Amino acid sequence: MVNILVVDDNESIRKLITAYLQAEGYNVLHASDGVEALELLENTKIDLMIADIMMPRMDGYTLTEDLRNANYNFPILMITAKETFEDKKKGFNAGTDDYMVKPIDMNEMLLRVAALLRRAKISNEKKINIGSIVLDYEALSVITPKETLELPKKEFYLLFKLLSYPRKIFTRQQLMDEIWGLDTDADERTVDVHIKRLREKLENIKEFEIITIRGLGYKAEKKV
Repeated sequence: MVNILVVDDNESIRKLITAYLQAEGYNVLHASDGVEALELLENTKIDLMIADIMMPRMDGYTLTEDLRNANYNFPILMITAKETFEDKKKGFNAGTDDYMVKPIDMNEMLLRVAALLRRAKISNEKKINIGSIVLDYEALSVITPKETLELPKKEFYLLFKLLSYPRKIFTRQQLMDEIWGLDTDADERTVDVHIKRLREKLENIKEFEIITIRGLGYKAEKKV
């Protein structure tokens, strides 16, 4: 069973979030602030954490940063009333994976939780299965029933990124920053070249498709 830790000093909010999560079959644990959360984590395996920012003793920013520094890699969803760009930037810099502003839509929260858990599973296993196709991150390979295609590192990372977030549109700059790094001398045209090579190599694979979004970038869609 998936264990989710809800960290919030507001008991009513904790109970509301818990009710929705339990209805989806998750096992929910609670903490009223960051200190209590760290104490619980010493003896309990957590798969995902939902944390408020403004809490006594230890806030959500500090909690998240401490967890990342201690190599806790489970997904973290911040839920808070702080809604400025600087607040969100501080949260992502601390190590959160997603961010929602109160008052939150509980059904949207459930969708985000499911997506975060799915991405964490992909990250941990380092494989993506699409029908009969397997993307193996360790081997930089696309495995089909008929053959195994070994791809150059940048091409594989690009494909793996797109298929980790199916139907999500990535701009060329986002892909450049993610795959080539912020300090690269390459320009956005590099992404187009790599996409073209991927399409040529994977033209016989019908289980997924890389789609160009004119004026924006690319997305991948699964066909099975």
